[in-house]
Amino acid sequence: MHTDNTRGTGINRRRFLTWSAATLALASAPIPLVRAAKGKEHRRLAFHNLHTGEKLDVTYWERGDYLPDALGEVNHVLRDHRANEVHPIDPDLLDTLDALQKRLDTKATFEVISGYRSPETNRRLRAQGRNVAVYSLHMEGEAIDIRVPGRGLAQVRDAAQALRKGGVGYYPRSQFVHVDIGDVRSW
Repeated sequence: MHTDNTRGTGINRRRFLTWSAATLALASAPIPLVRAAKGKEHRRLAFHNLHTGEKLDVTYWERGDYLPDALGEVNHVLRDHRANEVHPIDPDLLDTLDALQKRLDTKATFEVISGYRSPETNRRLRAQGRNVAVYSLHMEGEAIDIRVPGRGLAQVRDAAQALRKGGVGYYPRSQFVHVDIGDVRSW
């Protein structure tokens, strides 16, 4: 499991000199180079799978590329815990969660109720009378059911709807918000 183990907040002399040199180089660079450097950000998400207890804090995108090892870790944590089946999570869903975090102005860990769901698990849940779509985007790795500590469910729902990046389901009785990257809709 990949976690951020950076320690300390002090800047040592070497880091300071490197930072200073980089700043001077960017300040004197032509505008297009400065814009390109600004785009070299990273995207980081943290998950707590409430069913398995697993936690993951991972940078999944850096310098314009998705990181395959990090995506593999995300796939594992968001797997179908009932069938212990791993399936690729669509990176667009991760980008939607990243945008949601920014809109909510938080770095809080996403509490995961459901990530990927195998077709068999989906059929069983429907047979049990659960409110599960026949062709759920969970089965494609394109949906997630979440809570965000420090933010109310209605706040998470409203922020997700404002993104207009897919479907948003509001389940206050079950205490989660469904987010997917399908058609823009809400329920």
